Amino acid sequence: MSLQNSAISLLDQLKDTIETLKPNDFSSPVEVLSNSTVGQHMRHTIEFFICLMDAATNDIISYDQRKHDAILEIDSKLAIHVIGSIQEFLSKEISDRPLTNEANYEVEGGENVRMTSSFHRELAYCIEHAIHHMALIKVAIHQKFNYVSLPPHFGVASSTVRYQQGKDS
Repeated sequence: MSLQNSAISLLDQLKDTIETLKPNDFSSPVEVLSNSTVGQHMRHTIEFFICLMDAATNDIISYDQRKHDAILEIDSKLAIHVIGSIQEFLSKEISDRPLTNEANYEVEGGENVRMTSSFHRELAYCIEHAIHHMALIKVAIHQKFNYVSLPPHFGVASSTVRYQQGKDS
């Protein structure tokens, strides 16, 4: 359950950030992010977790097949609601089980590659992926929305936090 708790905690940080941002700022382009928005990074992160939820019923996970829901990146209330649904899913006892990860790594054409994976492995990937996008969101917040207060370890991997704490002791 530790992986699930870690994911729930990260999602709490995302939810708190969305709640703190002014609605227009959620969908405002940020130059340092190549004019993408905090909302786009949130949507992208959230959709990876949605793919994991979908894999609970069909045992195949494909991040390539996510919805790219444009409404999710402009409607902060919807994003908060979807995060709550993901957290509810993750709060249940979910045992590890085999999954097939399906992806196409070619820009043009190519075929899907199928890889053996597991629910826990993909959840760990979603956590790492979320941390990566949270680091980008942190850059945007510091650059353009500095009225938002982020937790000290927002967008930092837990292993890095542990390392930094060990060096400071």
